[in-house]
Amino acid sequence: MMIAKAFRKALVPLAAAVALGAASSAGAAVFVQCGPGNAGVDTTPGNEGKILPAYDADSLPAGVACKHLSAGDGFISMADKSTANPQGRSLYTFGFADVSAKPAAAVMLDSLAANFSAPTIKLKQNQEFYLTLTNVAMTMRPDLFDPHTVHFHGYPQAAPVFDGMPEGSFGVNMGSSVTYYYKLNDPGTYMYHCHQEATEHMQMGMLGNLYVMPAQDGQTKNYGGKDYTKFVYNDGDGSTGYDVAVPLQLSSMDHVFHELHLGVQPLPFKNMKDTYAMINGRGYPDTVNTAALPAPPEKADFGNIETSQPINARVEATKGQRVLLRLSNLSVTQYFTITAQGLPMKVVGAGARQLRGPDGKDLYYDTTSVTLGGGESAEVLIDTSQVEPGTYFLYTTNLNYLSNFEQDNGGMMTEIVVIAAAP
Repeated sequence: MMIAKAFRKALVPLAAAVALGAASSAGAAVFVQCGPGNAGVDTTPGNEGKILPAYDADSLPAGVACKHLSAGDGFISMADKSTANPQGRSLYTFGFADVSAKPAAAVMLDSLAANFSAPTIKLKQNQEFYLTLTNVAMTMRPDLFDPHTVHFHGYPQAAPVFDGMPEGSFGVNMGSSVTYYYKLNDPGTYMYHCHQEATEHMQMGMLGNLYVMPAQDGQTKNYGGKDYTKFVYNDGDGSTGYDVAVPLQLSSMDHVFHELHLGVQPLPFKNMKDTYAMINGRGYPDTVNTAALPAPPEKADFGNIETSQPINARVEATKGQRVLLRLSNLSVTQYFTITAQGLPMKVVGAGARQLRGPDGKDLYYDTTSVTLGGGESAEVLIDTSQVEPGTYFLYTTNLNYLSNFEQDNGGMMTEIVVIAAAP
C-alpha cells in the first residue's frame, strides 16, 4: 500500500505535465469565455508569460452569469466517526470544483480538488449562462483518460452540442476546456452531473445542485395576508412565495465500488449496492455541521488541505416564515422518500414545472412525504406560522438508509430548526 501511494505521488507532476502537454499540442487551453477579460497568460509585448487574473464575476454585464468548474478526482469523509477513526471512512471520488476565482494557469495544477456535492449553481431567469469546464486529469488514477461533461439535467431548450450527452455531444478531454452556453428561459429546481460513462461517474460523485430563480423575484405580492418578494415560480399571485430557501440533494454511494476503483480493480456495476446515503454530500450528523468538513488525510498526503465537502444541509427559519426546500435526487441506484417530522409540506412544483393546470388552477397538494427517483426534483413549501419553535428532523423513510453503513442513527437525515420570533 505504501509503495502504491509513493508511486501515485511520484506520478502527480507527470500527470499534470502530460495534461498540459496534451493541451498545448492539441491547441486546447484553460480559457474562460466571458467576463471583463479572459483568464489566461498575457501575450502583450513585454508581459509574455505573466498570469492574468481570473474574471471578476461582479463586473459582468447585466443578464450574464459565468462559472468555471474543474473536473477531476478527490476524497471525501463519511459520517461514521469513531474514537479509532475521528474523520470517518474516506472514499475516493470523482467530482467538480469551483475554480472561477483562480488564475487559469493554476487550474491544471490542482490536485484532488473534487467536491461532493459539486458547487451549487444559482441562476436567474433570462440570464445567459457561460459555464467553462476544464478536465484536470486523475491524480490517483493516472492510468485513466476519461473525458468529462456537464449535463444540465432537465434543461428544456438544450442544444445537443451543449447537452453533455455523449451520444449527441462530446466529452472534454484531459487538459482541455469547453464553455457551455445556456439561455435560462425557465425557472425551477434542476441539477447537474457528468454524463460521460454516466453510471460510473455519477456513482463516483459528479453531482450538484442547480436552480433558476424566476423573473418575478423582487416584486412584492401579498398571499395569505403576508408580503413576499421571493418566489419559486412566476405565479402571478404570490402563492409560491417564501422567506428561506435551501437546496437539498439526495444521493448515495457504494463504498465497495469506490474502493475497488481506487485499487484499479474491475468495477461491480451489476452488484452495486449503496451503503452510505447523504444529503448535499454528507451523512447525519455532518449534515447539520455548518462548517466545511476537514480535508480527508489522503488529500493532506498530497499537500491539499482544502475541504472537499463545504455544503451542509441544516435548515433554519424564524417562526412565521415560509421555508422552500428544493429537493432533488441523483442516486443511480435508489428511490428515496423524504418526510419532515411534524411539519406541513406543500408541493408546488415538480420536474422544474409549477403544479398548475392549463386553466390556471393550482394543483399544489399537501403531504407528509415526497418520493423522488433518480433525476427527479420537487419544490416543497413548509409554513411555520403554526409550528412551535424547536428542532425537527427531515429524513428518509427508507429506514435502512438512516445509517452510515454499519453505524446507526445517521445517513439521510438533517435538522430543520424553527426559532421563536422576536417579541
